[in-house]
Amino acid sequence: MHISLDGFVAGPNGEMNWIKVDEELFDHVGKRISETDTALYGRVTYDMMQSYWPEAGNKPGASKHDIEHSQWYNQANKIVLSKTMKGEELPNTTIISDNLSDRLNEIKQQPGSEIALFGSPTATHALMQQNLIDGYWLFVNPVILGEGIPLFANIKDKTKLKLLATRQFTNGVTELSYIIDRQ
Repeated sequence: MHISLDGFVAGPNGEMNWIKVDEELFDHVGKRISETDTALYGRVTYDMMQSYWPEAGNKPGASKHDIEHSQWYNQANKIVLSKTMKGEELPNTTIISDNLSDRLNEIKQQPGSEIALFGSPTATHALMQQNLIDGYWLFVNPVILGEGIPLFANIKDKTKLKLLATRQFTNGVTELSYIIDRQ
């Protein structure tokens, strides 16, 4: 998830035009998510992804990133947290609209790799509140927004983290990868 230095994942109106991306970052993320077979989204982010990625790789002049990510997206299992999409049948997609903890823990027990959460601050907050996040993969952008949608909101308990990796990209973004220290 992209985050500003002061902890916001989007501006006050949801704007993300401050996020720095380039081929170096795309290649790194592409390699990392190619090892993941399941993506988790909130409904808003899912709608945004679904409106672009299924056909992005087929468009004339599609970038290497668009081709690779489109192929991955079309094959990945998708989990959508939504109270409004109940009962919809979508390919490779599971909709969770209630019993979040039970449903997600059932999915975690099934064969496959990790579940990667993409964007979706509202979904992230719901998962945090139920202690369902196992780690954070953050891309700290060199910008201070001053206000916006915070990544960490309504946190009630201290959460210990263990740093797994850091990486600085030439565009100034710094990757921080943590797992939850449950000891």
